[in-house]
Amino acid sequence: MDTTAPTVGLDPAIDTLPASFRWGVATSAYQIEGAHDEDGRTPSIWDTYCRTPGMVHDGDNGDVACDHYHRMPEDVALIGSLGVDTYRFSVAWPRVQPGGRGPVNPAGLAFYDRLVDELLAKGIDPWVTLYHWDLPQELEDAGGWPARDTAYRFADYSMLVFDALSDRVRDWTTLNEPWCSAMLGYYEGRQAPGRQDFGAAIHAVHHLLLGHGLATQRMREAATTPTQFGITLNMSHSSPATDSEADREAARRADGLSRRIYLDPLVKGHYPEDVVADLARRGVAIPVQDGDLEVIRQPIDVLGVNYYSSHKFSGVDEQGNAEDADGLPVDRTVRFGLPVTAMDWEIIPEGFTELLAQIGREYPGVPMVITENGAAFDDEADDTGFVQDDDRTAYLDSHIAAVAKARELGADVRGYFAWSLMDNFEWSYGYEKRFGLVHVDYATQVRTPKSSALWYRDTIRRVKGG
Repeated sequence: MDTTAPTVGLDPAIDTLPASFRWGVATSAYQIEGAHDEDGRTPSIWDTYCRTPGMVHDGDNGDVACDHYHRMPEDVALIGSLGVDTYRFSVAWPRVQPGGRGPVNPAGLAFYDRLVDELLAKGIDPWVTLYHWDLPQELEDAGGWPARDTAYRFADYSMLVFDALSDRVRDWTTLNEPWCSAMLGYYEGRQAPGRQDFGAAIHAVHHLLLGHGLATQRMREAATTPTQFGITLNMSHSSPATDSEADREAARRADGLSRRIYLDPLVKGHYPEDVVADLARRGVAIPVQDGDLEVIRQPIDVLGVNYYSSHKFSGVDEQGNAEDADGLPVDRTVRFGLPVTAMDWEIIPEGFTELLAQIGREYPGVPMVITENGAAFDDEADDTGFVQDDDRTAYLDSHIAAVAKARELGADVRGYFAWSLMDNFEWSYGYEKRFGLVHVDYATQVRTPKSSALWYRDTIRRVKGG
């Protein structure tokens, strides 16, 4: 790797991070692995979604992606060169348990067995995410996450992975971003499986949380060595566009349906009363059965936080109406007017600090790790594949500093994992958007660290005192 020092500086707040702070990079299975039909893997909802015309940019899919399944040792060496101590990756459910039921697939599980050993040999801690959106298609055909049975199937699958890897893996995340799985997948239809049913989405919220609780219970009972269990939520800071009652109510509703509907049952053992009332106004009830909330409220050893931007809300539309055509309150997103990433997401590191401090205040005693944070920009590689991505470096610098500032305000944040290790299949955006610290030439699969990767490496060294 080129050792040239990056040109972008270091926010002095980053110097306050302790030497014990964890540093990592993150990926997910469907976005990088490829080998979609090898060694017994069966289709997931994303394989199906990608083959539905019009759903993914340019008709792209993850059949090959970054070919990580065949290039894993090379990629682990690349991770090691960045100086991180942790690698967060996800396990592909249909690779380990084809069809989502029945016994383990030895060939599929063997890949993750090799990956864990390769990481440990390089001094890198494996951080397993059990579900990053690749539900086996057969389980979707049986009802998907809106069906209660899927929560039990998830717990069974989790134990197959835990039984095989828990002798070497200490950090376990059940779900990645259940908001995306439920709301984008079952309500907005912008991600797999592409359904548009608000009631089904709310049922999915509950069953995702139930699956988390069931799996955590079983894994914790089976653990024979010190092990950390948690869940990863994608969250943003929600604020009112003005101090009007309508805008404050809009911000409250948005925060309730995106953040508190997950954190309250996970930490406090109940759904927020105002959210339940808001849902009732829309004719929807959360399908809680006796004992569910006790199962969901498992002790959280670490809360994964994924952050990309923040939002402010107005309770009136552009014509000044407080209700929409269905008679429901208006929740309109209002721009801050700040610079944006290639995803058209506004860059708001201050919102990151506010979010983390808010979680620390409202849910004390829950340690946090930033399990994803990063940005897509319109990278331009030179003839060697190198990208001088000062915009991404500046984003990382400001957001890592935002984490440090949140710690100074009392937020118990213990680590930061950059999204993503390398450019990859970016869901409905296909290969159009690039989040990686490492550039991937998809035609040749050549990996080239970008300037941001060098900055990240040097920042880690500096904070650790190396």
